[in-house]
Amino acid sequence: MTAAQAPAIRSVCITGGAGFIGSHMADACVAAGVRTLVIDDLSTGRRENVPAGAELHVLDIRSSEAARLLESAGIDVLAHFAAQMDVRRSVADPLFDADVNVMGTLNLLEAARRGGVRQVLFASSGGTVYGEQERFPAGEDHPLRPVSPYGVAKVAVERYLFAYHAIHGLAAACLRYANVYGERQSAHGEAGVVAIFLSRLLAGEAPTINGDGRQTRDYVHVSDVVAANLALLGRPGFHVYNVGTGIETSVVELYREIARAAGSGLAARHGPAKPGEQQRSSVDASRLRRDFGCPEPLPLAEGLARTAAWFRARTGTE
Repeated sequence: MTAAQAPAIRSVCITGGAGFIGSHMADACVAAGVRTLVIDDLSTGRRENVPAGAELHVLDIRSSEAARLLESAGIDVLAHFAAQMDVRRSVADPLFDADVNVMGTLNLLEAARRGGVRQVLFASSGGTVYGEQERFPAGEDHPLRPVSPYGVAKVAVERYLFAYHAIHGLAAACLRYANVYGERQSAHGEAGVVAIFLSRLLAGEAPTINGDGRQTRDYVHVSDVVAANLALLGRPGFHVYNVGTGIETSVVELYREIARAAGSGLAARHGPAKPGEQQRSSVDASRLRRDFGCPEPLPLAEGLARTAAWFRARTGTE
């Protein structure tokens, strides 16, 4: 982060700042000398992920307490990472998904408006908002065809942010992430396939691949996601950018790379395919790199080696 990028950013509130991506963003903000508040209900986040120097407030984003804090704390930028992030749960319980991801966000946006927040950085989803793609990789102009309530909620929040920008002058940046992986990712839940595979391999267990493993995703390291957020921090206007690599990697290929990074020779098992699972996904993030000079994304093998080293150190596995 440089002064040119964020000339007058004195304070940032990071929702979900005890979680995977949010805690890395908190690290960067604290390191830059920015006052950093973290709102996290610790339902999935971990207290130890919050860096020293950040102010942790254990609150639900739907609560009046979270709204009062955001309204009164003199925040310049709201970095909104907190979410109900399980796609399958959104299908099983769309009311809960909308309550957290839409109503919870609106609770924050109203507080941001009242409290004079200047900008919102929003963690959107390139992996779900485009649906089954007609172009690979998908640019930001690709039709939005989400096929899960989770994806619908992400699109809805993007639209709300545009409305708040138009009506209230609130700057906003919607960053559509590909499949993010890296250090601190949870091995629990459907969103962390890299973490799931690594944790099982390091425990000497063979992971299970759903179906034939030919389904593809675009895997982007968390450091590239943080770099994208820092590039947009404090920017006026309304922006939408993809954050990814543009490279499709099948689950079978991913497993091979993860096993290599973990130093494991275990073969994966194959289970039944998940009904309705998206078959291909990748996003074109060249516009982000062109507009802001962001570096080329971290190569998958290097990112997996870094991630495996973190998991190995954490589990004590040599």
